[in-house]
Amino acid sequence: MPAKKSRASNDGPLTGAALLKEVCRRIRLARSYWDAHNNAACRGERTKAMQLYETLSAAEREKVPEQLRVWLRYRSEKYFGERLPKRRT
Repeated sequence: MPAKKSRASNDGPLTGAALLKEVCRRIRLARSYWDAHNNAACRGERTKAMQLYETLSAAEREKVPEQLRVWLRYRSEKYFGERLPKRRT
């Protein structure tokens, strides 16, 4: 049986539709890890998804399904944002 091709064997960085597809795949994978309560894996995939998402143009970002964009933004800000010290009042 032939070996599976690895994604890392591609030449050069992803662009266009391939980049958009990879961003969506990474967000979905991070969501599945989140649902499984695997926070460390979720954090890693979310970080990779954010790095790829930041490379998209504004028009390409609109092509990412809204449900995925909302999840990525919500999780990024609420759970994975910078830890702010609690204020004493």
